Amino acid sequence: MSEAPPLSSFCQRLGHSFKDQSLLLQALTHASAATNKNHDNQRLEFLGDRILGLVISQALFEADPSAREGQLAPRFNALVRKEACAEVAAEIDLGSALRLGRSEMRSGGRRKLALLGDAMEAVLAAVYLDAGFAATQTLILRLWGDRITEAESRADDPKSALQEWAQARTLLPPAYTDIKRTGPDHQPVFIVEASLTSGEAARGEAASKKAAQVKAATALLAQLKEKK
Repeated sequence: MSEAPPLSSFCQRLGHSFKDQSLLLQALTHASAATNKNHDNQRLEFLGDRILGLVISQALFEADPSAREGQLAPRFNALVRKEACAEVAAEIDLGSALRLGRSEMRSGGRRKLALLGDAMEAVLAAVYLDAGFAATQTLILRLWGDRITEAESRADDPKSALQEWAQARTLLPPAYTDIKRTGPDHQPVFIVEASLTSGEAARGEAASKKAAQVKAATALLAQLKEKK
């Protein structure tokens, strides 16, 4: 297993002092470095994802009382997706504190978006188990900061979000295929399919190819979130 700096330095960057250091150690341990005595962070990641979702849902709900569900959903997805978690993780240099196996470390694991995003969620769960919901909520709102107020603009570009999702998992960029064009020339309807090399695909329908691509990307992002 790779060596990492003392946990105290990471706690300072995170802004939380753990009563139970074992929770943080588990949150920072990737499966490649897990042993019988030191479990990996996958279970904590599962819990942290749900806690993050609740906190962000409430924050968006309270930030814009006039927003409808159709407006809140893409903002939510922009804030809780793996790439957003990885951005926050990078800001507090979580990568330097990760416990990785030798092969994962050699392949650049400390910089991989997927690993950083998973570990960030696991750390949130560790804070929750260590100090409760209120402390975790305060931590999330501080770390996510302006992202919450800027969520509307971030959610407006689903094609970029889908490309970031693919890149974080070392997949090729999404492909957009023209499926069908119907209607008269003055009022056409385009159907476009967005697809990933991992097999997932979704379609969008609109009055222009560009708008149909955006709808397809939005539908595929929603599909990917449901599968998580």
